Amino acid sequence: MIVKVLIKRHVKKDCEREFFDLLKQIRANAIKQEGYISGETLVSTDDPQEFIVISTWQGLEDWIAWRDSKKRKEIDSKIKAYQLKPTTYESYVFRKYRISVQKGFPKAEGR
Repeated sequence: MIVKVLIKRHVKKDCEREFFDLLKQIRANAIKQEGYISGETLVSTDDPQEFIVISTWQGLEDWIAWRDSKKRKEIDSKIKAYQLKPTTYESYVFRKYRISVQKGFPKAEGR
C-alpha cells in the first residue's frame, strides 16, 4: 500500500545552503532504501523558511525502517541545528484505503 510522508521543517534564515546540503544527503541515502519510490522538496509560498518534503514509499513499514535507521538519524540530528521548530511528520495513504485506516491501519508510531 503506497504511503506518502509529509515532513515539515522551518529553517533559520541564512542557513538554507547548509540545510539543503544535508537534505541532499538524506535523499541520496533514502534512494538506496527498500521501498523508496520518490521524494520532492517544496518551499511555502507564505513563508520562505518553511519547507516540506513529500516522500513516497511502497509501504508504511518501509518508511518506518528508514525513519528509524541509524544513517537517517545521524543526518537528521545535524539538520536540527538549522531549524527554528521541531520537524513534523505525517503519513497518508490514498483515499481508496480509507476503510483500512478507519479499521486501525497501522500507525507510524515513534515520531
